[in-house]
Amino acid sequence: MNQKEPKKTNQELQELASRAVAGDRQALETLIAGVQDLVFNLSLRMLGTFPDAEDAAQDILLKMITHLSSFRGGSSFTTWVFRIAVNYLKDYRKHMFARYPLSFEYYGDDIRNAGLQDVPDLTQDVEQAILAEELKMSCTNVMLQCLDVESRCIFILGTMFRIDSRIAGDILGITPEAYRQRLSRIRRKMADFLGQYCGEYGSGKCRCRDRVNYAIQNHRINPQQLDYTAAEEISPETMADVKQAMEDIDRFSQHFSFCKPYQTPEHARHLIQEFLDSTQLSIIQKPERR
Repeated sequence: MNQKEPKKTNQELQELASRAVAGDRQALETLIAGVQDLVFNLSLRMLGTFPDAEDAAQDILLKMITHLSSFRGGSSFTTWVFRIAVNYLKDYRKHMFARYPLSFEYYGDDIRNAGLQDVPDLTQDVEQAILAEELKMSCTNVMLQCLDVESRCIFILGTMFRIDSRIAGDILGITPEAYRQRLSRIRRKMADFLGQYCGEYGSGKCRCRDRVNYAIQNHRINPQQLDYTAAEEISPETMADVKQAMEDIDRFSQHFSFCKPYQTPEHARHLIQEFLDSTQLSIIQKPERR
């Protein structure tokens, strides 16, 4: 699948869905390419690590493929994919933070009481600035795991994807008003924590460059496997399919610049391609069993 293809509009995606169900292999591949990065980035923010996000995103895309014949066009295709992904991720229990849950209290205590001065140099000749950037992206992404799963989902949809409240409410099964109110409260909670502790995005004393060795010692980053700094960023505008009616971002948005979108890792793309190469298109033509 060509990851450089132009971004498709919702109407084009809907047309591709109809062609794919009718047996058009190229339409299916184009359809997957149109939503693959969206699914990966949602998975990454919901689950906290690249390996878990890759596994979940693959599962979601396979679920999308095998349920494609159930798409009726009642909503945009991208909204339909979001609903599949959100429902899957909210119940996902195989990721690391399902086994080791976090809280803001734990995170704050770790920031206050880490014995940074007692940790040796563990950088393995990797530049300090690179490791500090890796830690910053990892730390702020993992911080999302301090939110309960519903709040995390609301925050990601509203802050990273900036989805209109009507669409987000439809995805989550709540009213647009309830979504907006909860999003505002969650943003404030996140902003308050960053303001109190984080020196990168707030006025706190915690600085990534000072915690690099501590993070390596506690297996939070690995100098030999830099997921965030090695990943290729993509422009937020490429996520624009679901932003036809963007709402204004409130004053807390300046705190959340860590919500960068990334391209799906290449080997994860290959896994989906291998699935398509090993099966017949008839799998998506079968109606969903009730």
